[in-house]
Order: sequence, then structure tokens, then C-alpha cells
Amino acid sequence: MSSAPTPPTATLAQAAAPRAAGVAPPTLPGPGLPHDRHARIAARRTFVALKHRFMAAVADVGGQRADWLRFQVRQAQDPVDLWLLRGLVFDALSREGPATERMQAELSRVLDNVFPDSGELMPFGVRR
Repeated sequence: MSSAPTPPTATLAQAAAPRAAGVAPPTLPGPGLPHDRHARIAARRTFVALKHRFMAAVADVGGQRADWLRFQVRQAQDPVDLWLLRGLVFDALSREGPATERMQAELSRVLDNVFPDSGELMPFGVRR
């Protein structure tokens, strides 16, 4: 019996690359056009300004849920997170008395600027 030589085992790098020879790997999209970048920067600035306004609104709120509410505002990652917290923030501000009416009006104005066509939220969309 003759023993045939065993083929060498593939290296880890070869085994991890499932591409066929001559096929280029997929490329990720580039940074985009300049106006795309400017739009992303403007959207981020708007979100940061909105988040600062929410943080200022809940900074002096007292009560049982105030710490939780401040934590939720700090953890917000995009404007929709703050939009979902708006009812709780307005409720907390209304419990503080007439001294917060100016803050409520300012927060409402900022929300209207960020979400101009918000309309009335419905379970399956927006009714205008």
C-alpha cells in the first residue's frame, strides 16, 4: 500500500475568505456628497439644541420621577426619543406651577420647529 501525501490544510485567512478568485469584495459607501454631510451636521446640531432645551426644562423638576426623567433625557439618542418623552416632560413642568409656563412655551416652540408637520399622532400614522 502506498500512502498518498495529504494535501496541506488551508490557513485561517484562506478559510475565512469565501470569495471566488477575481471577485472584488463589496465596498462600503463613501462619505457622500458635501450637501449630504452638511445636512447630517445640521440635523445633529438641531438634535443637540433640542436635547439641551429638554435638559434645561427638567433640571429643576422635583418629585418622584424627576431623576428617572432626567436620566431618560440624557440617554436620548435622536429627536424621536425626545419626542416620545415630551408628554412626561410637560406633565412634570405643569406640576411645578406657573413658574414653568415660560419653559413650557419655549419647549413647545422648539418642538414645533423640529417637528413642523407632526399633526395628531395616531396608531397607524399621522392625521393632519
